[in-house]
Amino acid sequence: MSTEHIFEIIVRHTKEIIPDLESHAFQPSDSLRALGANSVDRADIIMMTLETLELDIPLVEMAKAENIGELAGIIHAKA
Repeated sequence: MSTEHIFEIIVRHTKEIIPDLESHAFQPSDSLRALGANSVDRADIIMMTLETLELDIPLVEMAKAENIGELAGIIHAKA
């Protein structure tokens, strides 16, 4: 599984949680917070992504990610 594949999964779940972003052209540099995701939304997006990938990674390890690209990189490194 590539970082790009993980990025696409994060984007898919972000669109599920925040339907207003359906037409947004996501970039790895996009911040979930800047896109309007509150802390519960961000946790849901991450948990949904980990469930899709069948991974068990503590959420605290994702806290240092500044954007979606970094989040995908962290998940990829732990997979």
